[in-house]
Amino acid sequence: MAAYIILGINTDGKKDVLSIEIGKNESSKFWLGVLNSLKNRGVKDIFIICADGLAGIKESINTAFPNAEYQRCIVHQVRNTLKHVSYKDMKAFANDLKSIYHAPNEEAGFKAMKSVSTKWEGKYPRSMKSWSENWDLVSPIFKFSEAVRKVIYTTNAIESLNSSYTRLNRQRSVFPSTISLQKALYLAATEIVKKWTLPLRNWGKVYGELCIMYYVWR
Repeated sequence: MAAYIILGINTDGKKDVLSIEIGKNESSKFWLGVLNSLKNRGVKDIFIICADGLAGIKESINTAFPNAEYQRCIVHQVRNTLKHVSYKDMKAFANDLKSIYHAPNEEAGFKAMKSVSTKWEGKYPRSMKSWSENWDLVSPIFKFSEAVRKVIYTTNAIESLNSSYTRLNRQRSVFPSTISLQKALYLAATEIVKKWTLPLRNWGKVYGELCIMYYVWR
């Protein structure tokens, strides 16, 4: 069993834990149920959903929130690429990958991706496959300024949250039921959220840009 967490950023720029779901397997059906639960609880619109390559989530987003944009987590994308690379080449390869997601626009990013693929395909033939196959999920980031990119390019906020869950529940190694696990995570979440009193850095600029990109035409 695993706990699946959805962390949201509201229009005031403040983080909040929106959902804690306990389940066995990721699938389109599972994620659609999670997202529909958010809708039933009052979430009317989502601008961007940043996630790793979770099984079935793309189809579920298209069904539950068809106007939401799915941004693949760039940090996880890089990590998954470097898993195929030997240690001696890792630094050079990582620097080349930066030329992709630091590109000023999608056209430049796509050219950089092709260049990196050509450079390394002889030595690591499958390392860049995920970039080309999932370019439509990687590329949304390019339409935004650096301030917005910092908010949506990574799920590190979730990883930090998960570390806090582990720290607060380190004395509990076994949970007798899924309900007990969910309650423990809920109580931990209430303590964690109390510390999230400030908006994200440069939120005024970020929110203004998001409004222009999404809210006005909706």
